[in-house]
Amino acid sequence: MHRKGLPEFDGLKVCYSGNQLAGFPDIRRIDIDKKTDALLFETGKTGSGGNSAFQALNLAVQWGAKRILLIGFDMTDASGVHWYGRNTWLMANNPDDHNFKRWIAAFTAAAPVLAGMGVEVINCSVNSAMHCFPRRSIEDALCD
Repeated sequence: MHRKGLPEFDGLKVCYSGNQLAGFPDIRRIDIDKKTDALLFETGKTGSGGNSAFQALNLAVQWGAKRILLIGFDMTDASGVHWYGRNTWLMANNPDDHNFKRWIAAFTAAAPVLAGMGVEVINCSVNSAMHCFPRRSIEDALCD
């Protein structure tokens, strides 16, 4: 595994690829249903949403989160592809307009489901192209 299981991290660690778990008993496996971009509510199984941020949101809701702050959910490459630059490793993928549209659609479909469950989601991403959740600065959202 690329990060050697992050042995110095004591928090919850999850991985979606079973073949990467060998030798890392402290990493919990999750499943991603790549056939759906909807939220799923079977513990340890998420909808795809086309990105790991959607999957993390799905897991947070499964684990009981009632207030979620989204940080770095730009859904556009106007400020650059990633905070660290373009992916350059072998078989790397970099998002494009098609990806952004899919991601925004998945979150937009999830927004009323989450609201109906009483889950408050706040988009704290300054340059976000996603408009389905209320927007606030991170400083303001953390003051509540």
